[in-house]
Order: sequence, then C-alpha cells, then structure tokens
Amino acid sequence: MSELLLDYIEHLEVEGGRSAKTAENYTLYLERFVEFTDNIIVDKITSEVIRKYRLWLNRYKNDNDGELATITQSYHLIALRGFLTYLSKRDIASLSPEKIELPKISRKQVTFLHYDEVARLLDTISLESEDGLRDRAIIELLFSSGLRVSELVNLNRDHVNTKRREFMVRGKGQKDRPVFIGEAAAGRVEDYLAARLDNLPPLFLSYSRNNTAMTTGDYRRLSTRSVQRIISKYAKLAGITKHVSPHTMRHSYATDLLMNGADLRSVQVMLGHSNISTTQVYTHVTDEHLREVYEKFHSDTE
Repeated sequence: MSELLLDYIEHLEVEGGRSAKTAENYTLYLERFVEFTDNIIVDKITSEVIRKYRLWLNRYKNDNDGELATITQSYHLIALRGFLTYLSKRDIASLSPEKIELPKISRKQVTFLHYDEVARLLDTISLESEDGLRDRAIIELLFSSGLRVSELVNLNRDHVNTKRREFMVRGKGQKDRPVFIGEAAAGRVEDYLAARLDNLPPLFLSYSRNNTAMTTGDYRRLSTRSVQRIISKYAKLAGITKHVSPHTMRHSYATDLLMNGADLRSVQVMLGHSNISTTQVYTHVTDEHLREVYEKFHSDTE
C-alpha cells in the first residue's frame, strides 16, 4: 500500500489541485492506516479490516496520552475513502469506498457577534498610534470581508484595491474567490497605510521584536497568532464575555449577511466553501429571523 500511497498523494497535488498542507495531512492519516495494517496489500482491505481500524483509531493515544477527537477520526476515514476512490479509478482491486461510513459529527454551536457588539469592539481601539490604526483596519477588514485569518495575514499591499473595494484571494485548496469590502473597512486600511513610513510588501506588519514570522524570512509580517491575541485583547476591553477569535469575525460576517436576506448559495461562494453543507452550519443561528419572515409573509385566517 505504501507505494500506491505515494502515487495518490502526488495525484492529490497535481491532478486534484490540493495544497501542500492538505497533502501533508492526508499522508499522516494514511500512514496511520499503513501502520495499523502493517502495509497491507490493497486487495486485502475488507470491511472487517476497516471495522478494526476504526476501533484502533477510537482507542489511539499519542505520546502525551491524548486521544483522537471524533472529527479527527473522521478525517482519517475521509482520507482513506479518497485513496480507495483513487484505486477504483485506476481499476486497482480493493474495497469499494462506499463501504466506509463516516461517523456522525455533532457540530459545535457557532459563536458570532451582533452588529452592536462589533461596534463596541471597534470603539475600544485607539487610533492615536500606528499599531492602533493597524488593529482597527484588521478587525474592520475581517468583519467586512469574511476572510480567514490565514488569508488576511498573507495579504500584501498590492493585493487589496481600496478604490474598487474588490480583490481576489487564494483560499483553501488553492481556489481563488472574489472578496468585497465596505467603505469603512477600505478607509481604515487606507488610514493605516498612510501612517506607515516603510515600503515593505505585507499589508499588516508586526511591531513586536518577538514576531515569529521573522524566522520564516518574511520580515515583520504579522502572524495568525498575533491577530488572535489582538482580537482577544479588544474583546475583553469591550466587556464581551464570549470567546472571540478571528474565526468569530468570519462567523459574524456570514451571520450578518444571512440575517439581512442574503441567500445561502451566495454566502457559500463569498466564504469560499467548496460544499454548501459547510455553509449550512449558519442556518440555525438565523432561526430567530424566521418568525419575522412568518409574520410578514404568511396570511392569517382572520
């Protein structure tokens, strides 16, 4: 199996267009199956082998005695099912991928901020310093665009068109999508850039001597961890007790769109979700909006 595994990982990157990080994760997941089966011949993979493997994953302990979460176990099975699909397309005898059923995952409740909470968050940021201007631009941009934090920190100055308020970003799976931003966010980005005296490419800079991004050779580019700390700091200053992260801003962006009448398919595209089932996690947070729709559009009998 290990020889075919290498072929499959190359196929993922070349024909499948998947990122190097995805290929790395799939390699890890599938190598665990190789470890469990002692490098099984693929035509010997049976439903019974899969049953025992699932039990092994459920009981798996790492070096720190930690267990695999249900969602992580599911990722292992998704990778294995993808590998079996690849074998099937190459007419290599093995177990049918449909034989692998994924565990049911109970999705966590989505945490998001209402518009007034976002306003409170922004009001805590002082605009008297360059890093304050940066922090305000970061949070405004996250809420206005729905960017992932990894996408945000990889932006360069020339990536963002603040005049058209529209630009392209490369997200998960190396897929490009359009990003739109409001006038307020565009203005804050312009204010921040106007205050800077450097000509460095990154859109957002770190002003910390301990910036971890320096070790990567990308001098002074802000890291994702730094953005997390920035948002958490202002959330506490604003008196917001719920856990607030960069992804909370992305949830807030999607929820705000849906609450204001955007359709799920459009939100899916703007978030860069490959499958609409991922976007459907937001539908339950808009349930409170359903009564307003009912009262407005449903005819009463009297």
